[in-house]
Amino acid sequence: MYPERDLEMLMASYQQGDIAAATALIRRLSPRMHRFFLVQFASRGDADDLLQETWLRIHQVRHTYRVGEPVLPWLYAIARHVRVDHYRKARRAAAREERLEEMSGAAVMPAELGGTPDLAELLAPLPESQREVIEMLKVAGMSLEEVARATSSSVGSVKQKAHRAYESLRARLGGMGPSQGSKGDLS
Repeated sequence: MYPERDLEMLMASYQQGDIAAATALIRRLSPRMHRFFLVQFASRGDADDLLQETWLRIHQVRHTYRVGEPVLPWLYAIARHVRVDHYRKARRAAAREERLEEMSGAAVMPAELGGTPDLAELLAPLPESQREVIEMLKVAGMSLEEVARATSSSVGSVKQKAHRAYESLRARLGGMGPSQGSKGDLS
């Protein structure tokens, strides 16, 4: 993880047209932002596309960054909006398509076979706001304050969403049996 002050200096230089600063930001932050998208989408290609779209949008709105403010909440707010735009676009496209008949034999998911479910599968039943908070806190490694800024909410609201998400995840993991539910602490 990089000190926030370094990121602020790079972002300020990027605003002034420093290509090396832009490159450094992309190299430092792309892996974290890619994980942020990868957790939400089963397709690596979708995560790649969203990451690229996020950097394009950051480039377009870089002038809106206020020097001296934390960079990560600003970047993740943009990433969050890109993700929401993608989701809405996908829903509109799906609404226009004809629904296919359900296949009579459903595929067995790895969790049904006794395997450990992946993170996306565990987080899928959570409400969007709770899933987003967990992803930012645990996957992206952001602080409560950074998540609050990125989601335009209070620290108390972020704590409440995280707590409710943890409770839901504990209940869900508890229902899977002791061998699967004990694979690491979520809080």
